[in-house]
Amino acid sequence: MDQARVQLAKNRKTRQITIGGTKVGGDAPVVVQSMCATRTIDVDQTVAQAWQLANAGAGIVRIAMDSEKEIPALKEIRAQTKGIVLSVDLQENYKIADRVAPHVDKIRYNPGHLHHIEKRKSIEDKVKWLVDIARDNDLAIRIGVNCGSVAPAFLDKYPGDQLAAIVESAAWHCDLMDNLRFTRFVVSLKDSDPGKVMDANRRFSGRRPDVPLHLGVTEAGLPPDGIIKTRIAFEKLLAQSIGDTIRVSLTLPNERKHEEVLVGHKIIDDVAAGRFISVPDFGAGLNIISCPSCSRVENEKFVELAQQVKELTVYAEKYKITIAVMGCRVNGPGETDDADLTKQPQQIASP
Repeated sequence: MDQARVQLAKNRKTRQITIGGTKVGGDAPVVVQSMCATRTIDVDQTVAQAWQLANAGAGIVRIAMDSEKEIPALKEIRAQTKGIVLSVDLQENYKIADRVAPHVDKIRYNPGHLHHIEKRKSIEDKVKWLVDIARDNDLAIRIGVNCGSVAPAFLDKYPGDQLAAIVESAAWHCDLMDNLRFTRFVVSLKDSDPGKVMDANRRFSGRRPDVPLHLGVTEAGLPPDGIIKTRIAFEKLLAQSIGDTIRVSLTLPNERKHEEVLVGHKIIDDVAAGRFISVPDFGAGLNIISCPSCSRVENEKFVELAQQVKELTVYAEKYKITIAVMGCRVNGPGETDDADLTKQPQQIASP
């Protein structure tokens, strides 16, 4: 790591935690991570992509778990990816955490996906169960709050102010971690609008400067627009010493998925060297948001669809319209709420 990156790391005040063999937070370098877009049940493809991302410089590789049927596949993936730090995205499957934990280094849970599962259990009890599993298996945790799936209790508490709901939800879950005396966690507050990502992370960092932050502009979309949207947020936040690990979310075919990692490293290097770009206002014209895909989507078909939408809407590039192309039943519906037009065809969803 060059001297500029060292100085960038020294300016941060978050505590340092270990995820597998990777240090995150404190004076550790900003870690670039990415996520497999292959179907987890397809062991060979997922192993190949995990290595593709790791070889490109991903310090953490995330895999989505769509059901308990994928647990044997995850076990085999772990066996073939020794040396790679693996994170698992539980989403609506938090109940399988105990069976997933032996095969990964970090679990991500979404506070917005706890309320409707095992409704007789309190959120506090569910989080305690996850923390106990993390302790027993030497794991880190990510509290991943997403604009498309904010916990209803916080939306009700802050009507008309989704940003406050996102920040307060994250802060409340941090309080749960504190009460459980668990410090090995990071937080993410994601939106497809880079302005909202900046506002949310600045607010949260002011509240909890000790907590390591995972930065991401979710559903940034196709390059080059998706890269620019991401840079809008990352340049400003990293320059303010906010952000300990980053994920660039781009809609890309599998063979190009590693480009997310390369772009992430490029942004960090540019910020460290003081190189910033002039960015356009995405609120002034056509804005296409599309998810980067994961095991819940047939990736190749989804990427093709997003590209077609972009080509078909060239005529509208000067109009202030937001089009959402989503393939995920988990966050997709919520993340299209602010779009003027959405496309979420069932035929491309994983069975």
